Amino acid sequence: MQTDTAATTHDVITLNPEDNVVIALRDLPAGAEPENVPVPLASSISRGHKIAVAAIGAGENVIRYGQIIGQAKRDIAPGEHVHVHNLGMGAHQQDYAHASANTPLPARAENRTFNGYHRSDGRVGTRNYIGILTTVNCSGSVARFVAEAAEKSGLLGAFPNVDGVVPIVHGTGCGLSAKGEEYDTLFRTLAGYAQHPNFGGILLIGLGCEVMQVADLVGGRPIRHDGALRYMTIQNEGGTRRTIERGLDELRGIAELANQAERAPAPLSAITVGMQCGGSDGYSGITANPALGYASDLLVQQGGTTILSETPEIYGAEHLLTRRAETVEVGEKLIERIAWWEDYTARNGGEMDNNPSPGNKRGGLTTILEKSLGAVAKGGTAPLRGVYTFAEKVDKNGFVFMDSPGFDPCSVTGQVASGANLVVFTTGRGSVSGYQPTPCVKLATNSEMYARMSDDMDLNCGDIVSEGVSIEEKGQELLEILIRVASGEKTKSEELGFGGVEFVPWQIGAVM
Repeated sequence: MQTDTAATTHDVITLNPEDNVVIALRDLPAGAEPENVPVPLASSISRGHKIAVAAIGAGENVIRYGQIIGQAKRDIAPGEHVHVHNLGMGAHQQDYAHASANTPLPARAENRTFNGYHRSDGRVGTRNYIGILTTVNCSGSVARFVAEAAEKSGLLGAFPNVDGVVPIVHGTGCGLSAKGEEYDTLFRTLAGYAQHPNFGGILLIGLGCEVMQVADLVGGRPIRHDGALRYMTIQNEGGTRRTIERGLDELRGIAELANQAERAPAPLSAITVGMQCGGSDGYSGITANPALGYASDLLVQQGGTTILSETPEIYGAEHLLTRRAETVEVGEKLIERIAWWEDYTARNGGEMDNNPSPGNKRGGLTTILEKSLGAVAKGGTAPLRGVYTFAEKVDKNGFVFMDSPGFDPCSVTGQVASGANLVVFTTGRGSVSGYQPTPCVKLATNSEMYARMSDDMDLNCGDIVSEGVSIEEKGQELLEILIRVASGEKTKSEELGFGGVEFVPWQIGAVM
């Protein structure tokens, strides 16, 4: 495995010898003389922002990570702040070199295990919830009513192995075509949640007249191998109150089945991690993302699976993934998704350089190329084994990619539907969210934000810069956290009760 070998100083960090910018490690005043910058600073520079270390002419490439992150919009002098005022996206052309650098990781040194819930389909859950899954927005309130009634009645008191009841509600399921890409995407998403290993059973509730029909989801087939699925529609039950009463009865039966599951040792090959970043800053590609990438490699060595997503946020760095593709076909499939996104954004009046967000820019990120290069670091160095559509079931172990928007709740929803039984979320600006039924481990990219939001953060990666902790050490620490969380230890978002509003299926097409 390759790791970050950046040289650090007290004031700035140089990420690659070929870079013509360095990154400020603390707020620097005008006139300061940081190491590796040949002249005093022309203006004050905020932590995480870029400083030119050489003259960069108008139209010339700005280099970070040894990669192009954009072109200078005007002449930039050494010691000058490099950001939105003088750096733009510019034209870029990548050499994909499919499958040219797909070096397998070395063999694992030991076989690690965690304690999980073994399911009849061979998968292993890290939690044992009962889900109340809705086909349409119209059944969302009733699903919540059933969950609230179950809590008030103490229904789960007799079932100690059940972690809780999770209503999965959303804003779609009707007002869409009954065929085509949007319908298929929603169908995969709901089916993926219905079969998720972190659910010990599912109660499926529809209204009755919606486009996404309960009968079509069930389809006369065993959507769950363990038989722990019950379903109903509000219209057939006779309204809200009768549906709640019937729902409580069904939950008791489901709970009896789910309660039979007990934690038992399982290999790390049964862990699938959805990898996300949100509220990124100039530190994301230096600390938390490469630390997650190292942990990803460690898990893949154990036979586990990691899922990188957010297609618009790998834009400009996709060539680093195509080179690692296991086959030419895998690399070409990733580029096909990039082309789809270029068309999708164009016909909807958007652009691929819509990112970085205002918060990202305040944190020091300027172009989508720069953000993407840092985001791809989450994927470590393992070969890319597969590329999947949104919410498509991941059927290969190893490092894979799932197509999704960059909008975090939506992207995580797809990863969970694809089978992620853990999520790791890196953030520099701060994020508060959770993704039931899948626990989410949050990584802070900088120590200042970690201190400010420690109640929400599970691990500080800022000490890679502030204390000189190595990326390898931090990646190993993260792996140990993942094993403990997979075995039942609660994350900060679980302790705070997050997960009620983060199920966001991708609405691709027109709302009719």
